Amino acid sequence: MKRHYIPVTADVPGISEATRSFLRKVIRTALTAQGVDFPCEVDVLVTGDAGIHAINLDMRGVDRPTDVLSFPEFELTPGQLPGAEDADPGTGYVPLGDMVISMERVKAQAKEYGHSNRRELAYLAVHSVLHLLGYDHMDEGAQKAQMRGREEAIMSQLGLER
Repeated sequence: MKRHYIPVTADVPGISEATRSFLRKVIRTALTAQGVDFPCEVDVLVTGDAGIHAINLDMRGVDRPTDVLSFPEFELTPGQLPGAEDADPGTGYVPLGDMVISMERVKAQAKEYGHSNRRELAYLAVHSVLHLLGYDHMDEGAQKAQMRGREEAIMSQLGLER
């Protein structure tokens, strides 16, 4: 069976192959935890505050940097998955969407929350995968609690709980 295709590109220096491999592992773990058992594609861009600020402004009209952006290919609800019929006929992968992560925010938030850059990077990647799969946290109620519960379960599988 085909594995997931997770290209990780960076437009900032210092993103090693080990960091790229770690991101792929985190994303695969999150996908498996969510029952994604078909080959899919998730495109990742690692950038800085200026890069994510420009994308946030261009795509969402929000004039500030942020930690992570997610651009889902499908409008899903939590627990709903695209089907094999959604696969790109040329590649055989189901395109789930794109994620953009600011390494400057990773480092600042890791320091702020008192944990490692590695844990913060993993958390943001897991958070983004859940967005690509239809989870939302814009309300302060049940949706947010459901998303936080999934994040914590996946982070625990990775051995990166709080």
